[in-house]
Amino acid sequence: MSTPDFSFLQAALVEAKRGVGRTSPNPAVGAVIVRDEEIIGSGWHRRAGLAHAEVEALASLPDRSLARGTTLYVTLEPCSTPGRTPPCTEAILEAGIRRVVIGTLDPNPAHAGRGVEILRAAGVEVTVVEMDECRRLNLAFNHWIVTRMPWVIAKAGMSLNGRLVRPSGGWITNKTSRADAHQLRAQVDAILIGGGTIRADNPQLTVRGVPMEDRPQPWRVVVSRSGNLPPESTVFTDEYRDRTLVFTGLSLREVLAELGRREITSVMIEGGIQMLGMAFDERLVNQICFYIAPLLLGGTSTFSTIASPQIINPNYERFGDDVRVTGEVVYPG
Repeated sequence: MSTPDFSFLQAALVEAKRGVGRTSPNPAVGAVIVRDEEIIGSGWHRRAGLAHAEVEALASLPDRSLARGTTLYVTLEPCSTPGRTPPCTEAILEAGIRRVVIGTLDPNPAHAGRGVEILRAAGVEVTVVEMDECRRLNLAFNHWIVTRMPWVIAKAGMSLNGRLVRPSGGWITNKTSRADAHQLRAQVDAILIGGGTIRADNPQLTVRGVPMEDRPQPWRVVVSRSGNLPPESTVFTDEYRDRTLVFTGLSLREVLAELGRREITSVMIEGGIQMLGMAFDERLVNQICFYIAPLLLGGTSTFSTIASPQIINPNYERFGDDVRVTGEVVYPG
């Protein structure tokens, strides 16, 4: 990939990231239009049902005729079939764009490469880069569109020796880590906990400290064997009570499959201990987000798993004295 192509794809990625947490069940996509090594138009997909990034970029031009003979950089292969909106391949051809540089192909096996074929057949020069950053931008969508199961993130705050609860009560992680966790909540479709967590902690499970004007609060999913949950719990009585789902008599895998059918593409499991262990044991976790505080705590409040997963592409970031560890989960065998 040439240096200019890399730079302009990076600019398209900046646009795409504006849609993270807003576009589900669609992917986040960004696009820029370039003439003579200068960006003359840009756009991003804002919400499912609204214009895709390519169409937004064309609409940003002061005169649509300026698109003729230009290069379009887009983070994901342009769609080629009608859905909530018309195919983007049609808009590209109508605009007279000469070249299209694509960050990554459509992950849907039924559509992958089709947009490229349509454009090339019409005489458009197409370059497919397969940039890892473009792929990773939509891990949840990529997983859901192929498996119809949501991408599952296991999130926890813990001590150095793996304890998830202070024996005396109170927070383990610091305020900065907790603020970052709300940023993560704002990017997922649902937060899942067990009934024991409702009874013990009465959590809100809402996004706080992050602007949410243009996106809904995540679904709050409670999985309970008994269904014996306090009716006065916050998730059943606050202003977002209509965003609470309760499942009884179903396995965790069955619950996640049902969420996938509801076009919920990403789920964050926040506890408790048994729920986290079960999710790993059933090989349902795709990613971790662990906040580790510099503490050694007593007690036995840690989760265990017999699945022995490996964390790949790990990333470590400090939040004050805490360390956040993120990475994708791979299971042996």
